Amino acid sequence: MHPYMEERIIELANYTIEQKATVRETAIRYGVSKSTVHKDLQDRLPLINMQLYHAVNEVLMLNKAERHIRGGLATRRKYKKT
Repeated sequence: MHPYMEERIIELANYTIEQKATVRETAIRYGVSKSTVHKDLQDRLPLINMQLYHAVNEVLMLNKAERHIRGGLATRRKYKKT
């Protein structure tokens, strides 16, 4: 793996943990695709730093558990009459 990729992966992981960011938020912040963020955090990060991977995975699992709530709130805002 190239050194620049390792730096990007660590940076994505740290941002995700610090901000408790979703994959989409992280992708927008760093100007990469969601699939790149997901591949980096799920497949490549364990090869670099397993402890960091576990911390990121906790955030991603929390986001996954809460996504139906965020979706419902977004739909409510969309159709709420003012």
